[in-house]
Amino acid sequence: MRKQDSARSHGRAEEFGHQQVAPLSAAIEVDARGYITAWGPDAARLLGYQPGDMLGHPVLDLLAGELPASARSYLRAQPGDGWSGPIKARHQGGHRVQLAVQAHPLTDARGGMRWLVVAGTAAEARPGRPGPEPGAPGWPEEELSEEERLLENWTLAQMPIPVAIYNTRARLVGANVAMTHLMGQSVAQMRGLRLREMDSRPIVQEIDLLQEQVIRTGEAIRHEGFDPLSDEPSKPAWAVYLIPVKDAMGVVRGLSAVVFDYTEQHRARRRLTIVNEASVRIGTTLDVSRTAQELADVAVDRFADFVTVDLLDAIYHGQEPMVSPASRAVDFRRIAQQSVLEDCPEASLVAGGADSWPEYSPPAKALAAGRGVRHSTRDEEIRRWTREVPRRGESVHRYGIHSVMAVPLIARGTTLGVAMFYRHRTRDPFDDDDLLLAEEITARAAVCVDNARRYTRERAVSLAIQRSMLPRTGMRQMAASIASRYLPARTAAGVGGDWFDVIRLSGARIALVVGDVVGHGVHAVATMGRLRTAVRTLADIGLPPDELLTHLDDLVLRLDEEEFHTGETEPRTGETEPRPQTGDLVAEERKESTGELGATCLYGVYDPITRTASFASAGHPAPVVVTPGGAVTLPRVPPGPPLGVGGLPFETVDMELPENSTLVLYTDGLLRSAARDPDEGLALLCRALTEPGESAEQMCQSVLDVLTPERGSDDIALLIARTRTLDAASVATRDVPATAATVAEARRWTSRQLTAWGLEEAIFTTELVVSELVTNAIRHASSPIQLRLIHDAGLICEVSDASSTAPHMRRARSFDEGGRGLLLVAQLTQRWGTRQTPHGKVIWAEQSLPPSRENGALSFSA
Repeated sequence: MRKQDSARSHGRAEEFGHQQVAPLSAAIEVDARGYITAWGPDAARLLGYQPGDMLGHPVLDLLAGELPASARSYLRAQPGDGWSGPIKARHQGGHRVQLAVQAHPLTDARGGMRWLVVAGTAAEARPGRPGPEPGAPGWPEEELSEEERLLENWTLAQMPIPVAIYNTRARLVGANVAMTHLMGQSVAQMRGLRLREMDSRPIVQEIDLLQEQVIRTGEAIRHEGFDPLSDEPSKPAWAVYLIPVKDAMGVVRGLSAVVFDYTEQHRARRRLTIVNEASVRIGTTLDVSRTAQELADVAVDRFADFVTVDLLDAIYHGQEPMVSPASRAVDFRRIAQQSVLEDCPEASLVAGGADSWPEYSPPAKALAAGRGVRHSTRDEEIRRWTREVPRRGESVHRYGIHSVMAVPLIARGTTLGVAMFYRHRTRDPFDDDDLLLAEEITARAAVCVDNARRYTRERAVSLAIQRSMLPRTGMRQMAASIASRYLPARTAAGVGGDWFDVIRLSGARIALVVGDVVGHGVHAVATMGRLRTAVRTLADIGLPPDELLTHLDDLVLRLDEEEFHTGETEPRTGETEPRPQTGDLVAEERKESTGELGATCLYGVYDPITRTASFASAGHPAPVVVTPGGAVTLPRVPPGPPLGVGGLPFETVDMELPENSTLVLYTDGLLRSAARDPDEGLALLCRALTEPGESAEQMCQSVLDVLTPERGSDDIALLIARTRTLDAASVATRDVPATAATVAEARRWTSRQLTAWGLEEAIFTTELVVSELVTNAIRHASSPIQLRLIHDAGLICEVSDASSTAPHMRRARSFDEGGRGLLLVAQLTQRWGTRQTPHGKVIWAEQSLPPSRENGALSFSA
């Protein structure tokens, strides 16, 4: 009611029979700090607050607006006779009241200052009725201007964002329509109540406490949560801003609560969080089954109750799918599953089991469409699918499965399988956001599964190539008892380029080789194969160790140059898009194929006749020697530069070994591990080799048991050779004068020696071989000439001379008198050849003997 209307009514009270109520007033006491110290019934009737609500609280909390400028000026100056004027006060009911106020300064008995504040206002009543209680309808309120209505009534009321205003006691003063809809209560029902009095749920209690904190600290708070009326995760998400309301002096007068619906942002953030978590948790290994299990684990932890991952049967067996999945029923293999229930009781198929999807089933349709699909179990496709497999239908009914999604695993254009997602414990069915999320994490998992599949296939190929190049069992030789092991690394890097070899040489000797190519994968294995072939070729022509490594070093330099030019012009076969996850096989292969080639190699030759071992190293660890008495020694073999450096020499070291000595050759993967450095590994190796009386096989296994309790990150190649000696009775030597008559004498000497060895059946052939070789030496070489017969696993005939010119076999014409000698030797013997010596050359030929005539030859075992 307007003020002039009130005055006009007062002037004509008796004329209209109205009863005029005297203006109400109240007095309160305030201390020097501005806190209320006395509050009586009149004040409670005037503003609606009881003494317990106001005593000890700042008097400024009663203001509904700014303190008048004249009052602020009065307070800043020295208080005099007092101050009087109008102010706007906030009634306990939430509305504003215009009061006439007089403030009188007082001095108490202790000399302290206090204030007596007297406030009053006029009200009118209807005829025959008492005036309204303060705060009730009809109590006079401040008349608002047009601008004030715009700012304080219309704007707030029409804002689509829920807003509420609370006083300094965290009691609601006002709220707009949006907030009443959110809270489900009207302003009249909520006015004067604290938030915890409106709703007792935990999330509401939490916000109520935060309101107290804002009032106490004066600092705004942003709180995120779900629907304030429900803590169910499936409900909309809200962000609540609690903002302190301060006056011009910075004093907190209340707070405003603004609520924003950020459900979409919350879902996007949740999806991003799950995708990020999936990128971390999925693909930690290069094992197909483990990767699929990680996908199932992440999905069950986050948004599904039961998950299965199935691979197409062809993919499971390392093949490419032969037909389109949409053409017929699809065979698959279950490789992973997970559930919120222990042991996955919902599953109709155990992990590892095989089955097929009919063409109408959700997984088959997902494969055909190339995208995810979602269904309710009430859909006809699902009902038909579950009817055909009773156990599946029973699971749907028993566990209450109500929502299903099928998402294909597709990577690099290859369809790998399908991931199925189910809900039964979660009430809400899958929605489009869930399907999008499932497609995102399944796509990432599919790349990881494909990488694991490719890695498995590449590893199998690498191992097959590498094992095909390792020495074969059953090689008969007399020089040493051999044992070996090759252990590929069990890491994402793949199979490495470690290798070893045992090569039969002429003169009953053997070559022992251990090498390590830098890198892993098929490229490293292929490089290893080329080097191994080169070593065998160079060893067959009898090069000493240092010269052999020099030629091998040149070969690596040429290979590196060829690799560099090849990499500039065309990509390596098999290069595809890189995987942005752990274990990127393609990126690893590309990195290795474009870098410099590098390798280390240890090459040695052991002669069982002289008991001499000669070694040279190209950046490789030296061998370990164990004497028959068990003493372990580390011979000084200069390491030399790794292969591929070029331009630096290698050095051969000769050592004489007692019979039954042990030579141990290895790659550095045997010594290195995450728990120790190479020096510690070498000390362990030496201790493991001190066990007396062990065979080469037993020693090999003991070394691995001590040094490799857990498989390391690098390949391991280990070669152990226990030496033997050919006694003097197995070797016969004769000097041959350079005369024609000595050829017949050489044949007779050969016949007598073979008879002594019990090899009468080999006399005829051996006499022919000796006759040809001695005749060639007399005719085409120079003295001294020597004939040597060696009886070990076979029968070896050697003729040495002082000439370095190597003979070669040629095709003789029909009327030629000569030129058929070496051809005859090649036809009569198993193999023949020539080797250079410091004093000339040796031409040798070897015949095989029946097992009963072998000189106790030993077999190589790996």
